[in-house]
Amino acid sequence: MHPKYRPDIDGLRAVAVASVLAFHAFPDALPGGFIGVDIFFVISGFLITTIIMQSHAASDFSYRDFYARRIRRIFPALMLVLAATLAFGWYALLPREFAELGKQAAGGAAFVANFIFWGESGYFDTAAETKPLLHLWSLGIEEQFYIFWPLLLGVAWRRRWPMVRLLWVIAVASFLVNVTTIHPFREAAFYSPLSRFWELMVGGILACMRMKPVAPNVWRSHLQSVLGVALIVLGLVMTRSDKAFPGWWALLPTLGAVSCIAAGPTGVLNKYVLSNRVMVWIGLISYPLYLWHWPLLVYARIVEEGHPSAWVRAGAVVASVLLAWATYRFLERFTRARTSVGMLRTLGGSGVAVALVGVLALGGMPPRNGSDLLRKVTDATVDDNYYDGFKQEKLGAHKVERTGNGARKVLLIGDSHVQQYAPRALELARSAPGQMATAYFATYGACPPVPGVLSDGNEGCDKARTGMLELALDPQIDAVVVGACWNCYFTGNFPLAFYFQDGASAYPINNGGPGLGRSLDALEKLLTTLVQSKKKVYLLLDNARSVEFEPRRLIEGSRMGQMTALTSTATGPLPPEQAQLNERLKRIATSSGAEAIDVLAQLCKSGECVRSMPDGTPVYKDREHLRPFYVREHAGYLDKVFLGGGGR
Repeated sequence: MHPKYRPDIDGLRAVAVASVLAFHAFPDALPGGFIGVDIFFVISGFLITTIIMQSHAASDFSYRDFYARRIRRIFPALMLVLAATLAFGWYALLPREFAELGKQAAGGAAFVANFIFWGESGYFDTAAETKPLLHLWSLGIEEQFYIFWPLLLGVAWRRRWPMVRLLWVIAVASFLVNVTTIHPFREAAFYSPLSRFWELMVGGILACMRMKPVAPNVWRSHLQSVLGVALIVLGLVMTRSDKAFPGWWALLPTLGAVSCIAAGPTGVLNKYVLSNRVMVWIGLISYPLYLWHWPLLVYARIVEEGHPSAWVRAGAVVASVLLAWATYRFLERFTRARTSVGMLRTLGGSGVAVALVGVLALGGMPPRNGSDLLRKVTDATVDDNYYDGFKQEKLGAHKVERTGNGARKVLLIGDSHVQQYAPRALELARSAPGQMATAYFATYGACPPVPGVLSDGNEGCDKARTGMLELALDPQIDAVVVGACWNCYFTGNFPLAFYFQDGASAYPINNGGPGLGRSLDALEKLLTTLVQSKKKVYLLLDNARSVEFEPRRLIEGSRMGQMTALTSTATGPLPPEQAQLNERLKRIATSSGAEAIDVLAQLCKSGECVRSMPDGTPVYKDREHLRPFYVREHAGYLDKVFLGGGGR
């Protein structure tokens, strides 16, 4: 049994999908547009629960029929988009990119995409803008909800449990998981079904409450309609992607959507705005429109090798609308009208086929541009398992990564430019266990180990740095290595804005700002303090950092044509400002009594720094991080730290 058709709900779908499209294509124009997904969750929860509960009331609910309807609803458009995305990916992507797409496609076909992207999230994660199927995380959460929700409602119905109260308890528990994990485990809160189910449950609770007809009240409907739209607009205007979302912010779109649905089709804005013919038409194609828009925008970015122009993005949106209409008109309506077992088998078989192609792509099936050298270059971009093989443990009250078991204890503190040397420590622990010290790594991404240096875009840095410095002064530590991406913070061109906090005053650091000198003075003071504590102190200087060191700079050609990897340019130029900073840091090390580890002296010669091996294998993972493979075999300049006798 299906609920009576309501055009205003299709209009609400239009608001949701239009918000998402606007945010993805023009994020500055509608920075809160991503909340459209949360509106979809509420709508889905309401409609599915209504269908289930009305079927139970009529004593004709069947799990087989329920999931058959879900397959006919979800599979046709999804499998078409997955197949098209894989086909274009085979033509335009490079080997590692195509393998990653295969994993995304297999996860999307199996409705576990949210878990895949959750597992990939992290400091070294590939940019979201280059993942063609990232948007399928929300579909994964919906389908996971549909696994347990009918079972729960069925048990509650048969046993005559107090349905609404039970659902409120579960929804509140899910909401509490959301708000308690959003700060310490932001990726988990975003992708986990446990922290998202409450949004679908809110719609479900409304459906259960409406099983008993509500006495009509015109003014109540008008008020709910206006309140619902107002909350959604408020969410679109106030919510930002850099805020703790979902968290408490998700209440705006969720309560807004449920208020609009509760208003009914006679609510003033529901009747005259959401039920508008244009809004209803967009709502009818909203599902395929959501599926098509993101791959088109991502492929536009990939083909353009950067941020596409506004005209290109607008063209991608128009194309997604046309493809969505064609998908709805010629595919979705065709498959929904055919309820035979043969159609279900065909749809199920298409899902298996797409998942199989995805697995083959992940396993090494080459794309069109799939030479061995191109594969070497693109493999470098995902070579980031720096702490693989380490043991995470606590040193006092602080978490550290450890390798080695020597009596001498060495602590390395800093950001990812210290973390990148973990493979060398692990290799020495394997090859020279008798000489190897006990090495502890305490790092935090984009967090310079200099007191007073802050960035509003990295809120956890100050707390993490405090822990690092407490560890550095611990009497059981014999030697301390202080390192960071000094070129990131002190020579500019870094995404985050850093400043030096001195009392109530904040001095900008980036691009040689007035806080630079204060920051370097604070670094020298820190090194002096550590030296005075009778420890051996090293200042780990930086490797070269430039777009010239990105592995993809070794690739020539066009995405729509042929692409080849270069072997003739094994070095890249050292930016002069980085050479100047390197000399300044060496002087600071000398004046404080620390020993400088000059990385540039090892990697660079006559202003040129190594970026690939003789066989064309890249040395860098990206524009600034050395690869684990290179560090493991060639970072011998750190051996004196791990094997030397430089203790107290």
